[in-house]
Amino acid sequence: MERQVRVRCTSARTPVLAPASARSSPARRPRPDLCVPSAQVLKKELDEATALYRALSCHPVLVTAGLGPEVTTQYGGKYRTVHTEWNQRDLDRMESIRFCRQYLVFHDGGSVVFSGPAGNSIETKGELLSRDSPSGALKAVLRKTGSSKIGEEKQFLEVWEKNRKLKSINLTALEKHGIVYEDDCFGCLAWSHSETHLLYVAEKKRPKTESFFETKALELNDEEITKPKKQDQAVKGDQYIFHEDWGENLVSKSIPVLCVLDIESGNISVLEGVPENVSPGQAFWSPGDTGVVFVGWWHEPFRLGMRFCTNRRSALFYVDLTGGKCELLSDDSMAMCSPRLSPDQCRIVYLRNTNLSPHQQCSQLCLYDWYTKVTSVVVDVVPRQLEGNFSGIYCNLLPLGCWSADSERVVFDSGLRSRQDLFAVNTQTGSVTSLTAGLPLGSWKLLTIDQDLMVVQFSTPNQPPSLKVGFLPPSGKEQEIHWVTLEEAEAIPEISWAIRVLKPPPEQENPKYPGLDFEVILLQPYSPATKSKIPLVVMPHGGPHSSFVASWMLFPAVLCKIGFAVLLVNYRGSTGFGQDSIYSLPGNVGDQDVKDVQFAVEQILQEEVFDEGRVALMGGSHGGFLSCHLIAQYPDTYGACVVRNPVINVASMFCSTDIPDWCMVEAGFLYSSDCLPDPSAWAEMLNKSPIKYMSQVKTPLLLMLGQEDKRVPFKQGMEYYRALVARKVPVRFLLYPKSNHSLSEVEVESDSFMNAVLWLYSHLGC
Repeated sequence: MERQVRVRCTSARTPVLAPASARSSPARRPRPDLCVPSAQVLKKELDEATALYRALSCHPVLVTAGLGPEVTTQYGGKYRTVHTEWNQRDLDRMESIRFCRQYLVFHDGGSVVFSGPAGNSIETKGELLSRDSPSGALKAVLRKTGSSKIGEEKQFLEVWEKNRKLKSINLTALEKHGIVYEDDCFGCLAWSHSETHLLYVAEKKRPKTESFFETKALELNDEEITKPKKQDQAVKGDQYIFHEDWGENLVSKSIPVLCVLDIESGNISVLEGVPENVSPGQAFWSPGDTGVVFVGWWHEPFRLGMRFCTNRRSALFYVDLTGGKCELLSDDSMAMCSPRLSPDQCRIVYLRNTNLSPHQQCSQLCLYDWYTKVTSVVVDVVPRQLEGNFSGIYCNLLPLGCWSADSERVVFDSGLRSRQDLFAVNTQTGSVTSLTAGLPLGSWKLLTIDQDLMVVQFSTPNQPPSLKVGFLPPSGKEQEIHWVTLEEAEAIPEISWAIRVLKPPPEQENPKYPGLDFEVILLQPYSPATKSKIPLVVMPHGGPHSSFVASWMLFPAVLCKIGFAVLLVNYRGSTGFGQDSIYSLPGNVGDQDVKDVQFAVEQILQEEVFDEGRVALMGGSHGGFLSCHLIAQYPDTYGACVVRNPVINVASMFCSTDIPDWCMVEAGFLYSSDCLPDPSAWAEMLNKSPIKYMSQVKTPLLLMLGQEDKRVPFKQGMEYYRALVARKVPVRFLLYPKSNHSLSEVEVESDSFMNAVLWLYSHLGC
């Protein structure tokens, strides 16, 4: 798709900032051609939206992929098996299902000569983690069984060989540790190079507790009281001891430990030697299986939320299995993640960020030489986009398989402005080469690479995910990749999209970081008969240091199919535009980002012929923060607003969120765990909050909150709800009792979307 670049420098409208007492807030002027839809009309439109949501939600998304060992046929041909796992929404069961499918890829060592599926898809139930052994002869599976109720769920660690199960270890019954971590923050399932041991991360076993008044029946044996074993004795009065966790999505995880299974004997041991002040994770076996390499996160004086936070102080450690000695391998004042061992077992690459800075930022790619003990920076932070197609590394994790066969190059995907591309970096020279330059714009995601065979996912805003494979060419010939599609989803021709570049007007330039631009992704129905009547839904992303990339997204696609244009705004501060763009926003939230979104809306309304009387906002988290700011600072622009778990009051959020550092950093202050903000910091956090301007709001608001949200606690939304109700602003409040920050459960996600559609139909008119 051809990229559209349009730049204008006209000023955005002046935001309404006067206090309510100094001005009147006239009601939004009714459009004579708008009418309140009748129940019958709404039923017809909602039925259509429901059918489209059901149809488009059936498109699965790739989760993981693995490559089996190379097989040589009796005729000399070579092939490999590609094992893939996908997630799909099941609206009938109201759950997300996971299924697997395999493909055969015949090749000549440098290119694919034939490929195709090997059988149909099959649902995988209960699998939490799975990993093939280095030779591909064995497979380890972490499986859960039983009810999800506390005390009824069991975890098993299985080892499979060809067509049989070799081992099945009931981890719950052994009581060596608590639950096994299956998340991508701490979790791992790593084979030793000898394929005799498995390494994983689990919750440390807690002592049993009981009431001070607990009574037990005494057992008599030969007229003596049989005393319970010391390790089984319960601690009295400790049932209600508070155990910190690692925040959003990690609520059951507090003290991780490294565990090793001896496959032959079935024995499980908890590794000793890990420093008590760090929590281990992302572990793997060292060269020669002499010990374990892991990332350790400092958890003192208390734990902060980990999910989507790449700025938590951490370092690379090595524990020697023979002596139990723990060695620090990296700088201990930074934040790091994703250590990956090269195929020749000589070097480790990892991502490094600054500590307690913006949660998402441009990362360094570092290399540790196992034998010389020297650490070097392969790719440094990029302040602004360099010449060519690279603006830095923006990814939470490197794929488990990311090294080329010769152990010289590392392959990864990263955001590049409003798209996601594939890159290869030479670890000797530091040169970065795009593997997707000149290919169709969209989102390219590396799933794995092994022996230079890459497995990737590709999607666009109007094309659901496709599965592709291709060989990494020799250095200097990276543009010669021939991609072969294994599974392709059909594009949706009724949706058109384009990326547009915007430059803020001179008066809105950031004086410390001048010259920054930003982008939007515009989706719209393809060549509608009456384009002037198309309503526009504006979506600012959350974070704020994240971004929309040109990938498949369910909500925008369905909205576009039912007749809305959708504007996805990557305001200044978004990832993928260089570190300067990220650093330009802290201290300016509620102002710079708000003005960027409003400027983008006004530019699009000037360039397109959308219905400027029917413009709505839809955002979550920081996107909800911006949406609530926009309906207050520009009350005449928006006819409806839908927010999900929005930040409303940064000052009050500081005391209840799992990321208090976010509140301080985004307000423009340094965060320190050992002191509270001073009065000026409290005042500034409040000044940057939407709650300050709520008296100017008149736009009907749909508020959707997750009661289990630890990132933006639902009391944030309650503050706003009560303030709006008191001022008689139309508001509808949906509270999902078992949902967290993402509202991503299938039932919650589908219900929230349909309620959003109903709200837009009701308040934008027919």
